[in-house]
Amino acid sequence: MDYSVLLAQSGLERFDAQVLFQHATGKNRAWLIGHGQDEVEAAHAAAFNLLAARRSKGEPVAYIVGTREFFGRDFVVSPSVLIPRPDTELLVELALERAAEGAVVLDLGTGSGCIPITIKLERPDLDVSAVDLSPAALLVAQTNASRLDAAVRFYQSDWYQAIGAMRFDMIVSNPPYIEQNDQHLSQGDLRFEPRSALSDEGDGLVHIRRIIAGARQHLNKNGWLLLEHGWDQAEPSRALLAAAGFTAVQSWRDLAGIERVSGGKL
Repeated sequence: MDYSVLLAQSGLERFDAQVLFQHATGKNRAWLIGHGQDEVEAAHAAAFNLLAARRSKGEPVAYIVGTREFFGRDFVVSPSVLIPRPDTELLVELALERAAEGAVVLDLGTGSGCIPITIKLERPDLDVSAVDLSPAALLVAQTNASRLDAAVRFYQSDWYQAIGAMRFDMIVSNPPYIEQNDQHLSQGDLRFEPRSALSDEGDGLVHIRRIIAGARQHLNKNGWLLLEHGWDQAEPSRALLAAAGFTAVQSWRDLAGIERVSGGKL
């Protein structure tokens, strides 16, 4: 049996199979293209089949290989953190566009740290901090910051609880926003991700309300608050921002045309 047949017989999607093959064998995609017809080495087949079996049971590829690409960089991930997704790159792009030179930035609910680390690496002039309630998540975020040489400060905190009177020029967040009874929580990769990073165990706006309500005490004048949210939460998020006294309130669409991020200026 050749390598191309091995991957095909796994029953996995082609991209997933290739990623797992590369992880199991240390070979890159170019090698597979050039050697796909070679006879499979027994050690390669055994290593690949073990990983393929895990994926066949639904385990996310990111957790199997231990990394996920975000904004062109590889981030360490584990079942303690949400898997970074391309949709969240919009939040980072908006933050980079709106942060003034030397701005002080806070990321709430950082998870893997992909948001604040990317912001810091793309804009070294910014002063960036991040918080998360989960010690396990903070360990992953700190590992990523060390690996990628990003000078980000991390705090264990229930949203604003541990940051005292600190104030910022920008606050960003991708909080848990899935409604507690959403059927997607029991489907696909979401089954394996930390539920506390996905759902607020309420109507999907519980944490968004808390973040908006507390932002006034921690934002400097003309400071921005930018929030990622669900596909149907842009309108209520804008209403909450307006009611809290934010101006320039608006929503931005992701590559799929979905209003994915809402925000405003204090």
